[in-house]
Amino acid sequence: MNAVAEYRAVQQRASSDDAVVRHADLVRRIAHHLAARLPASVEVDDLIQAGMIGLIEASRSYDPEQGASFETYASIRIRGSMIDEIRRGDWVPRSVHRRARDAAAAVREIEQATGRAAAPQEVAAKLDMPLPEYLRLLEDASRGQVLSLDSHVEDHGDVQVNSNSPTPQQVLERGDFGRELATAISGLPEREQLVLSLYYEQELNLKEIGAVLGVSESRVCQIHGQAVLRLRGRLSQYESRDAGLEDD
Repeated sequence: MNAVAEYRAVQQRASSDDAVVRHADLVRRIAHHLAARLPASVEVDDLIQAGMIGLIEASRSYDPEQGASFETYASIRIRGSMIDEIRRGDWVPRSVHRRARDAAAAVREIEQATGRAAAPQEVAAKLDMPLPEYLRLLEDASRGQVLSLDSHVEDHGDVQVNSNSPTPQQVLERGDFGRELATAISGLPEREQLVLSLYYEQELNLKEIGAVLGVSESRVCQIHGQAVLRLRGRLSQYESRDAGLEDD
């Protein structure tokens, strides 16, 4: 290695180390945001450790010429590393996903029959399930969505062009899904729309949303879970595409 190349390599390593130090708080913020929708058995420290690995990898592979800011690129890599850790740990039991699919199907049937949003009491009755048990299912469904929602960011959100870039057909399908999702969200009850907006757009955690709405964190989790099941019911044509994620 000549002197110029060696100097550039040293500079790149220094820049990489500096980026890791400056964005350590980003790792902790993402870890706590993901942990807020996972079972209590998930250790935030495990997520932070996985996220730091993602941050280090991002600092080494970031290319500013691709157009994305480092924080945007790093967030994707950090979240992806955390989701990999969750997948390896198998934090969400398969039974949760199966019961959530059953509940989403019940929501869809009720709404198709009545032409209005299904109430929790109606869904619980259709599932032949006591209401308190259904409310617990909503919380489980909410906390289990990290794989089926955030994994799309990890699997399809890479801002760099690589050999795994989506085909034109996949881009078209995702565009169709995005439009269908937006339509489905606009038809949700107002409070469910608000919770989704605060959670996914404003990136508040469940406790913070509870403070905004004046309800408990558990209640926010239920509202979020009901919104998710309602969306799954209304977007059932895409359900089979995601089933593999849940049952693997």
